[in-house]
Amino acid sequence: MRDPTIDHHELSTRSWRERWSEIIFEADTPAGKLFDVVLLIAILLSVLVVMCESVVSIRTAHADLLVGAEWFFTALFTIEYVARIACARRPLRYVFSFFGIVDLLAILPTYVTALPFFAGGQSAHRLAVIRALRLLRAFRVFKLGHMLSEATALRAAIWAARAKVAVFLSFVLIAVVIVGSAMHLIESGRVDSDGQPVASGFDSIPESMYWAIVTMTTVGYGDVSPTTPVGKTLAACMMILGYCMIIVPTGIVSAELAQVGGRRPSTKICRECMAEGHEADAVHCKYCGDALQ
Repeated sequence: MRDPTIDHHELSTRSWRERWSEIIFEADTPAGKLFDVVLLIAILLSVLVVMCESVVSIRTAHADLLVGAEWFFTALFTIEYVARIACARRPLRYVFSFFGIVDLLAILPTYVTALPFFAGGQSAHRLAVIRALRLLRAFRVFKLGHMLSEATALRAAIWAARAKVAVFLSFVLIAVVIVGSAMHLIESGRVDSDGQPVASGFDSIPESMYWAIVTMTTVGYGDVSPTTPVGKTLAACMMILGYCMIIVPTGIVSAELAQVGGRRPSTKICRECMAEGHEADAVHCKYCGDALQ
């Protein structure tokens, strides 16, 4: 017969993990929402600290304060990261989930600065602005279900249109190669009055392809431009082609988006597989089948 004290201990341990897991991973309870709101405020402040540190005048005047604040937030997020691993039913699922990877990347840059052999380590902690991605939790915290629904619909539409978009991009690439090569032939052979070759910006096919991409996207930096009549004519055709093609991907995605029905996902996270985006009335995870609590 099993020792009842062991069962009681296991029950207490399980209750402790379940209790903290509900606070840390869920936003449906007052304690869970308070935890996430405080976390979002800390994320905003930490990003603000990194931004201020990049300003030379502020960094010079308040160097010690900024360094101390950065290490404070890093320690805070490290404790939170460890707590999430400790409370997760499947720690590895959390560690390799999207938010798990973002949470880890949010604290690594500051620790990198402490490595003396890391070149450029003094500025590496500015990569901590990746913490801004953690603000995506605001959609779940404040129950912005309609935004989650629209984001899910947009993602589904883009995925459904992937083949058409791939064909479109292939056509753009072919057009860029052909027009870039033609512009190289047209513009690269010019010489001045002394018989010396003139640098036109179209001295190679890759450089000409750069011009074609800039022209097709209607950006037109002006750093490279044709000077011959034939080159200007080809450039005009490229510009018109760019205006005609810029609406194509929009139309493709819009057509797919019109066929995707809107859904209102739940704000709950499956504690088994760490998946989100379930239906509002779902009682089980649609990915692993575990009960949603």
